[in-house]
Amino acid sequence: MEIRRIGDIWKEKYGEKVYKISLTAGCTCPNRDGTKGYGGCTFCSEKGSGDFAADSVLPIDSQIESAKKLVQNKGAKKYIAYFQSFTNTYGDVNRLKEMFSARARRPDIVEISIATRCDCLSDGVMEMLSDINRIKPLTVELGMQSASDETLSKCNCRYTIREFDRAVSRLKNRGIRTVAHIILGFPWETDGDMVASAKHAGDLGVDGVKLQLLHVLKGTKLGNDFIKQPFDTLTLEHYAEILGKCLNALPKETEIHRLTGDGPKKDLLAPTWSADKKTVMNYINNYIKNLEDERV
Repeated sequence: MEIRRIGDIWKEKYGEKVYKISLTAGCTCPNRDGTKGYGGCTFCSEKGSGDFAADSVLPIDSQIESAKKLVQNKGAKKYIAYFQSFTNTYGDVNRLKEMFSARARRPDIVEISIATRCDCLSDGVMEMLSDINRIKPLTVELGMQSASDETLSKCNCRYTIREFDRAVSRLKNRGIRTVAHIILGFPWETDGDMVASAKHAGDLGVDGVKLQLLHVLKGTKLGNDFIKQPFDTLTLEHYAEILGKCLNALPKETEIHRLTGDGPKKDLLAPTWSADKKTVMNYINNYIKNLEDERV
């Protein structure tokens, strides 16, 4: 098993390391403002999964320049503008188009990445995304979370896996790259359920996946439930084992954009081992390397 890590792909494509800048576009979510529901998905933080994105008070270009300063001593020259927080195709299409296209025309931005929901891709939005894709390479990151409608319902996601499948198909038909976000560790899901989600994404032909450990955070519905009645979360060893199975279930050409993730330490309720990112990544990388060596 040899995985295609997105950082290596970008480096090969652009001839140097490319840095992804997390931005906040000032969007909200139909699952928060009452259009579909209130409170958002049960696992989603108050920042709409953009806990490490830039401050929304800053204009977009100021967010970019602020993020660039953090990596300027590393010789960074090329960046991907990642609109991360909340649902970045939910709002006035003309405003969104102006915002995305202005950043796509910046010479220091080599690609645009937009995180959104599968149910926020109207015909007008699809046209807008196609226009952006003609300026700079565009990737749309879709929250899949699980291939199980039961899980999506328990998490108050307010969309179905059929809607997700249709969104991927429509984006692919327009030549827009797609990345599926999958969460591993819902306490009611089995290892087989999680592997089935990865296989489902692979069978759809998504370009890449983000495999994300479930973080139980303060201030979320899931976190409140955990405080009232704690439930088991994955150990590092079990998570790595599931990761290996998911990677094996994906087509070999699938780009791997994430193997875990970090929750903000001040809000992290469980699993607490995930706060030690260096140890976690060393363990995961060694585990995957051992799997690769076994298959040589």
